[in-house]
Amino acid sequence: MSAPLPGGARPASAPGSRRSGRIQLRAASRDEPEINLIPFIDVLLVILIFLMLSTTYNRFTEMEVRLPTADAETATTRPREIVVAVAADGRYAVDRQALPDRSVEALASALAPLAKVDTGAPAPILIISADAAAAHQSVITVMEAARRAGLMQITFATQTSGKAAR
Repeated sequence: MSAPLPGGARPASAPGSRRSGRIQLRAASRDEPEINLIPFIDVLLVILIFLMLSTTYNRFTEMEVRLPTADAETATTRPREIVVAVAADGRYAVDRQALPDRSVEALASALAPLAKVDTGAPAPILIISADAAAAHQSVITVMEAARRAGLMQITFATQTSGKAAR
């Protein structure tokens, strides 16, 4: 054996020793790190329970509001309804009175006296009741005559089909 170095250290390569002058590096067997989610989920559930227990479900209990009251009258006067019927062949009837002429002027002159409104009364409503087979132009003629007579509220009469009732 060789003599010890000062401080008790031995030389790196001693003859006859088991160690050689080479440093041996072993392949470190490292395990892959795992992320364990179970404690994370436990912590989240505890936080969730804490928030649920500490939350109040009162709606603005600090502010008391008194809503105003009002007495509204129900509408006792309904607007007058003017019904214009359009037949499949293009004939017109205003409030069940057949018109001999099919022109816009004749229809407008028949609607004009009905379109006059008394003061304070609601404007009359024109209801167009056209046959399903009536020409589109016949309905447009009624709408043009209503515009000329000063009727601004127009609606269409329909009937429900058997399929819609089910």
